[in-house]
Amino acid sequence: SKAVEEGAEIIIGPVFAASANAAGKAVAGKGVSVLSFSNNAAIAGGNLFVLGPTFQSTADRMASYAASQGKQRYVIVYSEDVAGTQGRNAIQRAVATYGGQVVGSVGYALSQQDVIAAIPQIANAVNSAGADAIFFTTDTATALPLLSQLLPEAGVSTEVAQYIGLTRWDIPAQTLSLPGVQNGWFAIPDPGASSTFSSQYQAAYGAAPHPIGGLAFDAIAAIGALASQGSGLSPAALAQGAGYRGASGIFRLNSDGSNTRGLAVATISDAQVRILSPAPQRFGRAGF
Repeated sequence: SKAVEEGAEIIIGPVFAASANAAGKAVAGKGVSVLSFSNNAAIAGGNLFVLGPTFQSTADRMASYAASQGKQRYVIVYSEDVAGTQGRNAIQRAVATYGGQVVGSVGYALSQQDVIAAIPQIANAVNSAGADAIFFTTDTATALPLLSQLLPEAGVSTEVAQYIGLTRWDIPAQTLSLPGVQNGWFAIPDPGASSTFSSQYQAAYGAAPHPIGGLAFDAIAAIGALASQGSGLSPAALAQGAGYRGASGIFRLNSDGSNTRGLAVATISDAQVRILSPAPQRFGRAGF
């Protein structure tokens, strides 16, 4: 509020959802937008935008690509926490949008014992419904290593049902050597744009950028683009359909306060990342 009183026309940050929500509410009646670094779309809307990569943006990209490859029947495997439930819901919406069908959904608590106990349920869901894809919400730091090891042992490899990830499977690098993730599909930011930004940042500051550094760059890119157009910084102006070019490729701020990012689809083959579908360079292509 003090910043707005002193002339601020837009606020960049904060990082976490609760703080961002509070900041948005504090200036909602003053015509000031907030570009938060959060990725929690549940807080977005009105004058508050989230810049962090959202589950819905990734789910839409992956469901669009999977549909183009003939995948139609999905089993969702999700962790029974807030992030996992939000991920599951994003996948359900994306699959429906691109003409697929969710034929099963298996949740698990965040413990090794519960992940192991879910394996027969997942295998049964895939086999009984004739699923041709399994969409996971997990990341490499939690259940992915265990799921990708045990499911093939239970007869459900990626050759039976395509593994699809809602998170990045290439970080950390050790994940690339896991046998179970080979040939799985997941989304990554535009490699060319990300590399260029990292190189320029390294040259300027002598260190690799923090992930939030890229989001900050995106916020300034959007503000700069609108300033050059003389469009103002209202929520309607920020959500212009053409989008912006940021640190990790193109992105668009949506009218509901969420964002859509131009992502590449990747796979892991012989412990190496391989691009299956390049990141779009403008909005308007299939899936956007």
